Order: sequence, then C-alpha cells, then structure tokens
Amino acid sequence: MADLAVHAPDPAPVPVAPAAWRGGDGRREANAAAVLRTVLDHGPVARTGIARLSGLSAAAVSRQAVHLIELGLVREVPGAAAAGAVGRPQVPLDLDTHGPLVAGVHIGVPFSSLALLDLRGRVVAQRTLSGGVRSGLPPELRTELPEFLAEAAPGRRVLGLGAIAGGWIDPQRGLALRHEPLGWRDVPLQAQLEQIGGLPVQVDNHARAVVQSEMLFGPPEARRSVVHLFVGSVVDAAFGIAGVVHQGPGAAAGDVAHLPTGDTATVCGCGRTGCLQVAASDLALVERARSAGLSDCTDAYTVVGRALGGDARADALLRERLRLVARAAALLVDALNPELILLTEPSVAASESYLALFRRELASSSRVAREPERVRFPHAGVDVMRVAAGTAVLAPLFRDPLRFRMPAGPVRPGSGSAS
Repeated sequence: MADLAVHAPDPAPVPVAPAAWRGGDGRREANAAAVLRTVLDHGPVARTGIARLSGLSAAAVSRQAVHLIELGLVREVPGAAAAGAVGRPQVPLDLDTHGPLVAGVHIGVPFSSLALLDLRGRVVAQRTLSGGVRSGLPPELRTELPEFLAEAAPGRRVLGLGAIAGGWIDPQRGLALRHEPLGWRDVPLQAQLEQIGGLPVQVDNHARAVVQSEMLFGPPEARRSVVHLFVGSVVDAAFGIAGVVHQGPGAAAGDVAHLPTGDTATVCGCGRTGCLQVAASDLALVERARSAGLSDCTDAYTVVGRALGGDARADALLRERLRLVARAAALLVDALNPELILLTEPSVAASESYLALFRRELASSSRVAREPERVRFPHAGVDVMRVAAGTAVLAPLFRDPLRFRMPAGPVRPGSGSAS
C-alpha cells in the first residue's frame, strides 16, 4: 500500500484532571475507579445503584460521576432501564461507547494485527499486517498504523496505543527484552511505536495482557484467580490472583518454555529433552507437519485448516500437541489451583472438539483440575489478541481514571495525547 502522508494539526492543549479532583490520600482516585468499574460491570446503572454496589456514599458517587462525565468516559443514558434504581426515577449512567477509543497492536510471527476498541473492550475496527521481523517492527506498521488511526476513527478520540508481543516484555521500561523466534534483544518497542503513531504507548507481554482483559471484561472468576497458557510461535504463561496480574522482578514472570512435557524425542537448546517450547510451539508443529508429508503447511493455522478439512495427519499432530501442552499445564494448575484456566492456541480457537480434548488431557494429568468448565478459551474468541492489545491501555484507565488525560478534540496521528 502506498505511503499515506498524514498532516496533523498542531497539538491541542491536553487538560489534566483538575487538582481539586485529586486527594492527597488517594480516596478520590479510588472512588473514581470504583464508580467507573461499577458502571463497567452493571451499566446502565442508576447513581443509587452505584452507591449500593460499590459501598460509596451517594455524595461520593455524584461527585465522581460529574468528573467521569467531564472526562468523556461516562455518559447519561435517558430512557435506559437502570440497574439498581431506588426511589424517584433517575437517568442511568453507562460507559460512553460512542466516544473515546483505544488502539492496539499485536506483533506476531506469521502476522500482526491492528485494532480499535471502545471502552467496553469491543473491537470496532481491525486490520491484519505481516508479522514481526528480526530487526524490530513489521515494516508495514510504519505506514499502516498512522493510516489506520486516521481512517478508522474519524472524529473520535484515540486515547492511547497498547502494544503486545510474546517473550520477555518489560512494561516499565517499554522494552522487548527477548523474543526468540524474532531474534529480538532489548528492542525499544514503546519508543518506536510512539514515534510512528503519535500516541502514548503501553507495552506488555501478550499472555499477561490476555489475563488483564479477562479480568476486565471476562467472567467474574477471572478476578479471583486465573492461569493462562499461550501456545504459538512462543510458549508463555501468565497468572492473576485477586485482580492483579503477576509480573515478578523485571517483568520476567511467565517464562514456561522449559517446562517438561514428557516428550523424550525432541532435544532443546538447553540440553534437555521435551521442553515445552521445542515440543509444542508452532515451529515444532510445522516441522512435524512437513515430516508427515504436509509440505504446504507453513504455519499452525494451515495445519489447523488441514485438520478441519479432514486430513487425519494434521488432526493427529494437533491432538499430540494438546496432550503435550496439557502435561505441562498440569504443573502450573496443580501449583496454583486457579478458578479459571485459559488456553490460547489455534486449534482450540477453531474447534470445540480440540478444547474438549485438552480438557480431558488436563484432567488426566492434573490432581486438581477435574471440572471441565474451569478450562476455557479467552472470552474474546478470535479477537483475543486484538482485545488484549487494547486492554494494555484500558487497564490503567480503569485503575485510575482521574489520572487519565483527555485530549481536547479528535486525535490525529502525530498530534499527541496522553493516558
């Protein structure tokens, strides 16, 4: 696609939450977050309903509602049925899903994707790009990201860009420290994307971002405890307990590449056999597919396509992979015993039969995970990585909306905004 020159206006002044909104002890910030989260969970909801559900006083709810409306995050919805209304009729509040958007980019190996999400984490626009490259970002991203932002959100504010990828990602420093299939080492992912897109950027590991999106928009049990295993070009995991995603020192948590699978044939670079990465990654799957005579299988998705089309060889390869993954997953599940177990993997996304197989294999390998309903594909379905990318921006917003800056007008690439 031809390069598109985007001529942005000079940056407009960006108002910050007034000092009067913020309290030295953090109570106003906590109250605003409680109101916004209650509206997310129950909206449209009356102010009296918010007070009852959040435990805040009616006065505190009214004050924070004013601030959130001024920030453009919440709107009044005349005529909507209000959850929790008590007493005289009230105009309920809901998230302004016709207002601000967030952008997301998932950088993968076979392909990458761009998306725009509303405040409820729903995809309103998307675009697929080629995958990442060993030198850094996908080349298309430099032209297509500004073009996508300009074309997909006319007249709407874009509050920030979430960027996710596999491997070791440090959100605090904005670095992709290690991504083995892409050969990344210390790539300044945040700085590069901010220069390209003209938006504030928040980066994270894709497995952690999926857990965060599940906590925000998924089932209630995700907020109590969840384990997520991602199986793709990289294999990694994430853990969430009591609404917090664990990162560990240096944001290195989730490296499960060397968990044992019981496969004694595949030698890992670490010198052992059967490590999860070399036994069950997409690269391993494709190599086995070609050895089985499936020479046209260039990635995991083509293997899945062949299996769904009735190819017994492809089906057998996918089933064996899920058995290996289940053995490794059982180690995590037995250690943490989470209420929710998530698996992001192409065949499970494509077919309930493969999800059922993984549930059976996990139950046979685990000492605690006997209930099949605990094991699921993430709530966003085929949009899982797009939603996770946008959640890298939405999660900080819902944690502290008063710190969130709102641009004065529609954001264009290069015009700058902050979150």
